[in-house]
Amino acid sequence: MLEPNGPLPPEIYWRRRALAIGALVVALALVIWLVLTVSRGGNSPGDSKPVAAGSSTSAPSKAADGSTAKPAGTGESEAPKSSTSGSATATPSGTTTAAAGQCPDQSLAVKVTIEQPTYKVGEQPVFWIVITNISQAACARDMGSGLQQVSVWTLDGQRRLWSSADCYPDGQPDVRTLNRGEQASFTVTWSGSTSQPNCAGDRVQVPPGAYSVVAQMGSVRSSIEPFNLA
Repeated sequence: MLEPNGPLPPEIYWRRRALAIGALVVALALVIWLVLTVSRGGNSPGDSKPVAAGSSTSAPSKAADGSTAKPAGTGESEAPKSSTSGSATATPSGTTTAAAGQCPDQSLAVKVTIEQPTYKVGEQPVFWIVITNISQAACARDMGSGLQQVSVWTLDGQRRLWSSADCYPDGQPDVRTLNRGEQASFTVTWSGSTSQPNCAGDRVQVPPGAYSVVAQMGSVRSSIEPFNLA
């Protein structure tokens, strides 16, 4: 019964049967592929499940706000402040491992620079203080504003005119952990007025002239940087 019968040669009929069987196989494979595609479409990665109403995240509290209240009184900012620029590579010790020891004075270097070489009388000069760990190991040090000191002197170094510690002797602790070669930077804005220890006496505007500024951390002093008031 499988032998082809007809006026044509048998190989013609065999070829027709092979083509018919091949077409049937292709059609069957296509149907199977369509069925699998449709069945998988309901579980595609793009589908998302509804989020439960109770899973919403609460808004950050106001305590996370980076703003800091300024002391009442004058509008000046004569206490050292941590710099917000990307140059400060030090990290608070609370966010690192507690393996670092205390930084002795000899492990630190202090540098002070001036935002511009000349200011007009009445303007507020800005000083940059950079503290570098020059030791061979990581160490931690409280660099709070009460432990730093920036002072302005006459150019001959004979008379101190102002110090950041006179009217702001205390400050919040600011413990930093510095790896070898890392730096912590701070800024101090001077009002341009004189000051005395414990903020005693009257504060008067410093007249035009040539002056110098020096920064100090513990017993470590920076080199003197000159600047002018015009």
